[in-house]
Amino acid sequence: MEKNERDVTCFFTGHRQIPDEVMTPLLSEVDKAIEDLYAEGFRNFICGGAVGFDTVAACRVAVAAKKYDDMRFILVLPCRDQTSRWRRTSDLSLYQRIKGLADIVFYARDMYEDGCMLERNRMMADMSSACVAFYSGVQIGGTAYTVRYAKKEGLRIENLYERVCPGGSPNQITMI
Repeated sequence: MEKNERDVTCFFTGHRQIPDEVMTPLLSEVDKAIEDLYAEGFRNFICGGAVGFDTVAACRVAVAAKKYDDMRFILVLPCRDQTSRWRRTSDLSLYQRIKGLADIVFYARDMYEDGCMLERNRMMADMSSACVAFYSGVQIGGTAYTVRYAKKEGLRIENLYERVCPGGSPNQITMI
């Protein structure tokens, strides 16, 4: 992706587990973030393809992309065999539908290897100037790493967790 493309590109990162009670407000906040970023001139919206927040964001970006001819829905996936260890048929089915809706799909690696998830996360940040996160503040895990990396690289960070879980404990979400 060209350097000037980075200025109009954002990515999404977040926890795999989302408490049921925040799903409705989270959907609304994701939609609002997408609309606000589009209004600011963002045209490339990157999602990572994991279950949880990645899937929520990808579904909402796919819906928004139907409204705007110049919006690109981009998936950056860790590897081609990402779903080989997934057990839930519903997750696999939704993943395939999301892949089918994406305008572009990039892979960090061909096959799963240690570090491919972190490589995918760095790729998303390196392609973007903004990050929309659902991050509880817990200091371990992929979301924590990705948000720290994005901050270190100078990206703008919008944390939707703070909007849908006001006053919540930073470690409210149980990490897998």
